[in-house]
Amino acid sequence: MIAASLRLALGTTVALGFARFGYGLVLPAMRVELGWNLAEAGLLTTANGLGYLLGAATAATAVRRWGSTGTFRSGMAVCSLSLAATAIGGGFGVVAAARVVAGFGGALVFVTGGVIAARNAERTGSTLPIAVYFAGTGVGIAVSGILIPALLAGAPGRWPLAWLVLAAASAVSTAASWGAARTTDPLPAPRGERSRRSLAPLWRPAVAYLLFAAGYIAYITFLSTTLVGRGAGSVEVAFTWALLGAAVVAAPWMWRGVSAASPPGRVLAMLLAVITAASCLALVNSGGPAVALASATAYGAAFMAVPATVTALVRSATPPEDWSRALGSFTVLFAVGQTAGPWVAGAIADRTGPNAPLVWTAALCALGALVAAGGSADRPALAERA
Repeated sequence: MIAASLRLALGTTVALGFARFGYGLVLPAMRVELGWNLAEAGLLTTANGLGYLLGAATAATAVRRWGSTGTFRSGMAVCSLSLAATAIGGGFGVVAAARVVAGFGGALVFVTGGVIAARNAERTGSTLPIAVYFAGTGVGIAVSGILIPALLAGAPGRWPLAWLVLAAASAVSTAASWGAARTTDPLPAPRGERSRRSLAPLWRPAVAYLLFAAGYIAYITFLSTTLVGRGAGSVEVAFTWALLGAAVVAAPWMWRGVSAASPPGRVLAMLLAVITAASCLALVNSGGPAVALASATAYGAAFMAVPATVTALVRSATPPEDWSRALGSFTVLFAVGQTAGPWVAGAIADRTGPNAPLVWTAALCALGALVAAGGSADRPALAERA
């Protein structure tokens, strides 16, 4: 089961690590070559978020038609093809369209992979498959961080090649994850009062998740831009991203004990507080590379633990036949937040300064922590289920 969970985790490696967050690494070179301002750069992450929103909204329908396995595999293929399409040309419209498609495929992978991981958790009586699934994002971040800055160092004109490298890595990951996505879908629950009631108690984590989505994405979208603006070289950028990715991979084991023993509201509040602190730490200009590395490590240790916590919470609060719909609803909220967040943060940065995205992340995640803390009397979200 662990081997299958690791291969399934390649879903978030592609959907998030390559297709979404890889953009932050290629962005500085694209800005130089294509003359974009920060608002335009943020708008492309918004385009990705729009595609993600469309994918999340249609995921439950896709699962009813093709099953979780077919939808997951299709989403992986779409992500790989969209990354290759991003390299076609420098036209803003072409790149934006490719980012929309990447977001659409990524949402299908995100939702259905979460459902498959939740079913694996149900069979094993452990939430580890869920945590491992989301930790796969860190592999994509680390691999991207090692490859892309070195490829683009002193040669920003190679940015199309960077996208082709990400596309090739995604294709390999898609092939490796193919067998791990096999699952049996239960019959869908009838639409009725039970499903509506099952989601009602989750309004606090839903609001916190929306604020997190709008906030966290600004940090990672503009991380490389911020580092380069402060004079960081390609080696420092690569090491920062690799360390961030490694922290994401380690997060399931770092948070497992706390999550199993704490109510879901408290877990979310702690995670969002760590992201807030990491963003504030990155605002310190005088500490040099050490401060940036500490910030990236803390951010990586917390940010993908948030969707893992939410997925486990949905698993504990809704019947299995309703997981696709419930996770799809939460992913729609997530997509709405991350669609608006980067463009707003980039626009503010153009008018105020390059630190605005960090302030944006800190403010929204702090507010999300306060909202989540209000539900801390609930039962543990990540408690082991026998």
